[in-house]
Amino acid sequence: MLPSPGVSAALGAALLFGAGTPLAKLILSDVSPWLLAGLFYLGSGIGLTAVRLVRRAAPVRLARNEARWLAGAILSGGIVGPVLLMYGLAGMPASGASLLLNAEAVFTVLLAWIVFREHIGRRIAFGMIAIIGGVLVLSWPEEVRFAGVWPVLSVLGACLAWGLDNNLTRKVSLADATWIASVKGMVAGAINLALALFLGDRLPDLLILVASMSVGFLAYGVSLTLFVIGLRQLGTARTGAYFSVAPFFGALIAVATGEPVTVRLAAAGMLMAVGVWLHLSERHDHEHQHAAIEHSHEHSHEEHHQHPHESFCAPGIRHAHRHRHESMVHTHAHYPDAHHRDHSH
Repeated sequence: MLPSPGVSAALGAALLFGAGTPLAKLILSDVSPWLLAGLFYLGSGIGLTAVRLVRRAAPVRLARNEARWLAGAILSGGIVGPVLLMYGLAGMPASGASLLLNAEAVFTVLLAWIVFREHIGRRIAFGMIAIIGGVLVLSWPEEVRFAGVWPVLSVLGACLAWGLDNNLTRKVSLADATWIASVKGMVAGAINLALALFLGDRLPDLLILVASMSVGFLAYGVSLTLFVIGLRQLGTARTGAYFSVAPFFGALIAVATGEPVTVRLAAAGMLMAVGVWLHLSERHDHEHQHAAIEHSHEHSHEEHHQHPHESFCAPGIRHAHRHRHESMVHTHAHYPDAHHRDHSH
C-alpha cells in the first residue's frame, strides 16, 4: 500500500531539510550562522517566487481572518525564533543547543493537541515518542554542557516559536503552498540578512553566495512547500512527527559521503522506523459531522466536494474557486486534514 500524498510530502520535506544540514556544515566554514540563515531563507523566497513566475501561478489572496495566521507564523518562525536561537547560541556550547533544538517537534505536537485541539490517538502519541527517542539517540553529544539558565530558556523559546509557527501555518495551508513558502522565505530572509549585516557580517564571495541560496531554495523553500502540503492533508502533529526524521536523513547523507556507520545511527534508525510504522499503520475511522463552511482551495469533485458550477467541470479535474460545503454526517477513514479538523472524538 502506497503512503498518502501527505505522508510522501512530509517525508520529502524531511529528506530535503536533512540534506541541507551536512551541506550547511561545509558552508559554515566561510559564512556565519546568522548570515547563512538569512541567505537560506532569502534563497528559498527568491527561488520559489521565480518558480511561480515561470509557472504563471495565479495570485493568492488570503481571507482577512487567514492573513493574521500567516503574519503570526512569519513573526514567530521567521523573526522571533531565529533571534532567540542566536541569543542562546551566543551564551552556550553548541552541544547543548543542538540537543535542545529537538524540543521543536515536542512543542509542535503539544500545541496541536492542547491549544489547537487536534486529535492525537495512542498510535500517533507512541509513534511520536519513538521518533523523538531516535532523534535524541542520534543527536546526544558525548558531553552535554550548558551555561546558565537564560541561554537554555532562549533556545527553548526558539523551539516554542517554531512549534507555534507550524501550527499557525496549518491555518492557511489550503492556500498555494509555493506562495506561502515564498512569502515566509522573503520576509524571514530579508530580516535575518539585515540583522546579520547590522551586527557586522559581510556577504561572502559570489560562488559561496550562490551555493548558500541554492541550498536554501531546496532545503528550506521546496522543503517548506512540501511541509505545507503535509499540514494540509495530515494535520500538524503527524506532519511534525514525519518531519522529525530529518536528522536521520542528514546522517545517512553524511555516511554516504564518507562518515562511518555507528551503533548510535542504527539504534536511532530502528526507533524512527518504529515510529513511522505506527503512524503509517494508523486507521482513524468513525462517524463524524462536517459543519457548513465556505472557502477556496484546489480540489476535484469527490465525496467532500459536491457543488454546482456555472460551466461544465469533468470529474477528477483539479481546479480552484470559492465553494461551499453543506453540513453532512458520514463515516470513513480520515486524517485531521483541512476538512476534518473540527469534530468531537
